[in-house]
Amino acid sequence: MNDSLFSASGPLAARMRPRTLDGIVGQSKALAQGSPLSMLARKPEGQTPPSTSVVIWGPPGTGKTTIAKAVANTSGRRFVELSAVSTGVKELREVIEKARLDQELYSVATIVFLDEIHRFSKAQQDALLPAVEAGWIILIAATTENPSFSVNAPLLSRSLVVKLEPLGESDIEDLVRKALLDPAGLMGKLTISADAVTRICQIAGGDARRALTVLDASASRAMEFSSMDSAEISLEDVLAALETALVRYDREGEQHYDTISAFIKSVRGSDPDAALHYLARMLEGGEDPRFIARRLIIL
Repeated sequence: MNDSLFSASGPLAARMRPRTLDGIVGQSKALAQGSPLSMLARKPEGQTPPSTSVVIWGPPGTGKTTIAKAVANTSGRRFVELSAVSTGVKELREVIEKARLDQELYSVATIVFLDEIHRFSKAQQDALLPAVEAGWIILIAATTENPSFSVNAPLLSRSLVVKLEPLGESDIEDLVRKALLDPAGLMGKLTISADAVTRICQIAGGDARRALTVLDASASRAMEFSSMDSAEISLEDVLAALETALVRYDREGEQHYDTISAFIKSVRGSDPDAALHYLARMLEGGEDPRFIARRLIIL
């Protein structure tokens, strides 16, 4: 592969992440003018009290993290990103204390983005309550689980729930074609066949991150087997990229949620071959069968 064609560093999904709400596709309802998220994105004026905290609920790859970062970037507020997987109560309290001091001493509001809040224990979620209630932080929490079951009632009552929808295939196609031409993406160095685009849209299942990950791997393969300065991404390239990607499974990371999401979509779509494939991947990767059973009951 000719690496000089790809001067930008990092995965394609990260490079293509929008910095403002205007660049986010497929969530027009959640980001409509006057919605909680659009109001949060406005720059605070004078001594205006902090805005209401928000719980963003949606499947993987629909823009939860991107929206939180765009809100902070547009509003000019301080932004702190935490993960429920690695953050303890002590670290959380340190963040809250700094946010309190910044607000009282410098009138600087802090957005705390907490990813995977459903993985926080009751004690950890309770530690957020005083800060949210006093307005020391604006909490933007993200979850792939129904917050009615995964977020403590007192915290939920102090927040607004915004539901994100899986992206439509037309949204995914627009994103793929934009990534091909964007200077932060593939910079117009490759073209793509119509059947390759269709397959990426189908396999993405409404997940923008997955679509861009497959496109990235497909582009690398197309360039590796091309002797020209430019190349076309074919259906063969996409299928080869998928074959490589689908063998990975991390029960503690993104693959955990991406795969269960694909499994549920396959069951809902009456695709037994795909459902068995994803089920086998999870079981082979050591997934807890009770987790799979719970998701099936919810379905």
